[in-house]
Amino acid sequence: MKGFRLTLVQTDILWEDPEGNFKKYDHILDACDSSDLIVLPEMFSSGFSTNPSAYIKESHIRGVEWMKAAAQKTNAAICGSLIVCETEKLVNRLFFVTPEAEVFHYDKKHLFSMGGEGEFFTGGNNNITIDYRGMRIRPQICYDLRFPVWNRNTKYSDGSFEYDMLVFVANWPEKRVTHWEKLLQARAIENQAWVCGVNRIGRDGSGHDYSGSSMLVDPAGVIVASGINKQEWVHTFSIDRSVIHEVKDRLPFSSDWDSFKLID
Repeated sequence: MKGFRLTLVQTDILWEDPEGNFKKYDHILDACDSSDLIVLPEMFSSGFSTNPSAYIKESHIRGVEWMKAAAQKTNAAICGSLIVCETEKLVNRLFFVTPEAEVFHYDKKHLFSMGGEGEFFTGGNNNITIDYRGMRIRPQICYDLRFPVWNRNTKYSDGSFEYDMLVFVANWPEKRVTHWEKLLQARAIENQAWVCGVNRIGRDGSGHDYSGSSMLVDPAGVIVASGINKQEWVHTFSIDRSVIHEVKDRLPFSSDWDSFKLID
């Protein structure tokens, strides 16, 4: 069976400069290997800005247009989050755009209270699973990584699972990067799913430093690869879907999982 091709893009982000960033990603994608899914960082067009200026209010429209063009050009889905202004507050929205111009989205659930994110952004309440080229994908954003119940996989009565892969896009500061690395592995182990995390590098306009440590973890919790510290790193992997079933058959922990329902 053909492997699922996944590209992780770890790079710096120009501060509040959407057009500059789109040009930067055009250059990066031109050099990429063929892929099924290309994952960009959180707020890939601006950096983690809370500035509700005119460019923020309109930039997500241009951002989605750029994603549609990039997806068509690369014949791969493009995934990353943008700042969206559709209410009195902003929304941190992950877009998943296919070459056929299908657009799926997920709004970040958990807002980073230590950084006052809730003062500017409205959190979402709905998870989504995207079935794309035979891979069932659950997208998440940065701080969501710390909440295992929200990320929990579900085993259905017929033995199938809700998702095969968790995808995290992030602006995760260097000073807490050890948490990022350990939690990505933990989410893979407890859900027996592939986990990829894409984090930015560089310094943002608020003075926060980012070291990357983008990562692909297999369903047994083994790190397949990790981004070069503080350097641009773009890599394409071929994921063997059979690994998911092999791990679940060899380690059938899911038969003992607690059943529960989220009430919010």
